[in-house]
Amino acid sequence: MTGKTLRTTQGVGHTYDSILDTIGNTPSVRINNLAPKGIDMFVKFEAANPGGSVKDRLAVNIIEAAERSGMLKPGQTVVEATSGNTGIGLAVVCAQKGYPLVVTMADSFSIERRRLMRILGARVVLTPRAEKGFGMYRKAVELAEEHGWLLARQFETEANAEIHASTTAREIMADFEGQRLDYFVTGYGTGGTVTGVGRVLRVERPGTKIILSEPANAQLLGSGQVQSRSEDGSPTASHPAFEPHPIQGWTPDFIPAVLQEAVDNHYYDDLRPVPGMAGVQWAKKLASQEGILTGISGGASFAVAMEIAQKCEPGSTVLCMLPDTGERYLSTPLFEDIPEDMTDEEVAISMSTPGYHLA
Repeated sequence: MTGKTLRTTQGVGHTYDSILDTIGNTPSVRINNLAPKGIDMFVKFEAANPGGSVKDRLAVNIIEAAERSGMLKPGQTVVEATSGNTGIGLAVVCAQKGYPLVVTMADSFSIERRRLMRILGARVVLTPRAEKGFGMYRKAVELAEEHGWLLARQFETEANAEIHASTTAREIMADFEGQRLDYFVTGYGTGGTVTGVGRVLRVERPGTKIILSEPANAQLLGSGQVQSRSEDGSPTASHPAFEPHPIQGWTPDFIPAVLQEAVDNHYYDDLRPVPGMAGVQWAKKLASQEGILTGISGGASFAVAMEIAQKCEPGSTVLCMLPDTGERYLSTPLFEDIPEDMTDEEVAISMSTPGYHLA
């Protein structure tokens, strides 16, 4: 039936008071061409958020929780360490609400992320890649202490998992009401998604298996080694199992306190390592075969979801988290073999009519 009738839209029936009111209610989208026969596969498409990623959710809740508690004063600067998506989300929120934002970020992360944050009004302080995620985290702490800025604390704050329990999980529950939901697959950065969604699914959909993923060459949870941390939950050192990996936004070089709740409370049923290049390959397949543009982290989660889908019983339903859009990966391995100039095939197409020219 698809394509036989003209598509129409009706609007949402109301206007929005600000861009922040468009955060959440992201779609669960069926996978039609890549899904194994007899398996219902869906992706939670977080690129539909205004800042292009799932991190918009925690960004708005961190700021509004700080407003409610009185910790954030009018005009006060916010500072946070981020690999990019949280910084972009915070930049959207702070631009709308009128708070200056300073982001600390290792210089190994994509240039597009820096430019996106800066066009949204944030200032970006780069830290040496050799110091890894812990280095950018430590710099944010130093700046907050020195200048009296609000440290967003995405890796420790209760506001992180809280927003996923109250929005992400509720959307999943509504989308699959009365339907099977056998598997939910996600990776982790801060751990907010798996912790918040896990809180709800464990109670309301206990039959749903939650599958957590991490980079094959940086298996912090898989190593079984405990993270050293201070009383407030913040890390005191890099985790010994960490190695640099290409899945930007996943797995910093420490186990966040937010994620630790999911570990301690057994919010996931299985932990699957995934190679970084598998994330690149599946992100490309999602783009070229489903028209779904996601980043390397989304591709990595989908790689694990495909492993599950290929082995689970017929009729199963698999939902995979796609954290962000692929456009902020232009300078990463995701796009390194995507040409700028015409390929031989494209030249041949151009030359197939008399009015061709070579650029």
